[in-house]
Amino acid sequence: MFSFNEMKSINKSDIVIYAALFLFSVNLSAQDFDELEFGTDSTFEILTWNIEWFPKNGQITVDYVTQIIQALEIDVLAIQEVSDTLLFNQMLDELTGYESYYQSAWFAGLAYIYKTNSIEINDIYEIYTTAPYWSPFPRSPMVMDMTYLGENILIINNHFKCCGDGYLDLDDPDDEETRRYLASNLLKEYIDTNFSNNNVIVLGDLNDILTDDTENNVFQMILNDSENYLFADMEIATGNSSEWSYPWWPSHIDHILITNELFDEYENESSTVQTIKIDEFMDGGFDEYYENISDHRPVALKLEFIALSDGDVNGDGVTDIIDVNILVDFILGNQIPTPSQIATADLNQDTIIDVMDIVLLVDLILGSTMLPIQTR
Repeated sequence: MFSFNEMKSINKSDIVIYAALFLFSVNLSAQDFDELEFGTDSTFEILTWNIEWFPKNGQITVDYVTQIIQALEIDVLAIQEVSDTLLFNQMLDELTGYESYYQSAWFAGLAYIYKTNSIEINDIYEIYTTAPYWSPFPRSPMVMDMTYLGENILIINNHFKCCGDGYLDLDDPDDEETRRYLASNLLKEYIDTNFSNNNVIVLGDLNDILTDDTENNVFQMILNDSENYLFADMEIATGNSSEWSYPWWPSHIDHILITNELFDEYENESSTVQTIKIDEFMDGGFDEYYENISDHRPVALKLEFIALSDGDVNGDGVTDIIDVNILVDFILGNQIPTPSQIATADLNQDTIIDVMDIVLLVDLILGSTMLPIQTR
């Protein structure tokens, strides 16, 4: 407290400043982030968030984002627009149980934040880094090769070129829509070539909507391949604008794309996707969120990987002769197993599906052997 003599030396403007600072500190701690939640112990969660040149409002932003990440309890956060890596590191120091990655040959603001108790990092690297790809990819896509509960998942974090007039002009290489169109097709080509049987999640600020007409849709090649790709956030894109990721210019431009190896997991009961409307947990609403955090809302995906018994290759809950027939097809090359099916079918865990696995599966069906539970 101030003494009487100290009080006499404080002028009116000083008092106003002290009062404002006090009220702001009370307001910051009074945000209802304790009620903000998404992650669970039994599901895998990933989030994409353009955090608008972090930290948008200095230490205030750092404090807000720290609280938000702690409240959401998400396994992996794919971040775009990190500007100050020193303050980013400071924030990570305050986040118990999380680590980050943002190294790059030419840093363009992409980063990952992940839980160390649930995520094992195998590798992180960039693709399309050379000069011929700088136009479609002003920021090189960042790939995270990771493992969650035995499941290998490949994540590709992106920040596509912004802006444009809504019309795709393939004759103009500088057209913003053309650059995003080329980026989308190059990502699809890379996945088709290198990750054709892997669990893949592509996400980020892709700076375009999913609902343009066919002639102007930069994602049309992906949308046409619905057997292999699904925009998990399509219902958000086609739904009420209140759920969109970019309220400032109402549109939904932050997306999460999954490959068919994850379709079954996405259909599970606890799986979901949603725009995290952090602004609704702030006293000042979106204006306060915009001023102190970002112009984008994060979009998050939750996937439930269900525990399946070894040998239940088709995932119907029963280990029987149907699974034997499928296993034979795998060996003969008549069917290509998904990563989850490989884990379930490789009964002796020698990384090869062969006749020995058939022998063990038949023994399992007859009740003459016991095997552990695999997690899918």
